[in-house]
Amino acid sequence: MTELLEAVPNPRPERSYHVRIHAPEFTCLCPRTGQPDFATIEIDYVPDSSIVELKSLKLYLQTYRNKGTFHEAATNQILDDLVSCLAPRRMEVRGIFGARGGISTTVVATWASAISE
Repeated sequence: MTELLEAVPNPRPERSYHVRIHAPEFTCLCPRTGQPDFATIEIDYVPDSSIVELKSLKLYLQTYRNKGTFHEAATNQILDDLVSCLAPRRMEVRGIFGARGGISTTVVATWASAISE
């Protein structure tokens, strides 16, 4: 569903700054049981020439609601799709999944462009 993500021009591409997005209503389905998993997705990135349009990000994240996927796969796919769309200088996606059966999971996926290091 990467076609839902929309990049818009960065208003200050000459400056390195962080964009931090907090999405507390992320849901997906457990691929084993079909039960819903609830998470907060946190995105922290340093944009280059473009930024993500927030409504498109909201619609993209909603596509996971009926998708059976492991926490690690979802977090890494979100990172891959955002990097593909935005080509940022750096990005981190953190999936903070609620407790299920007494166990909670936090998955942190990172990416850095060659020019940002």
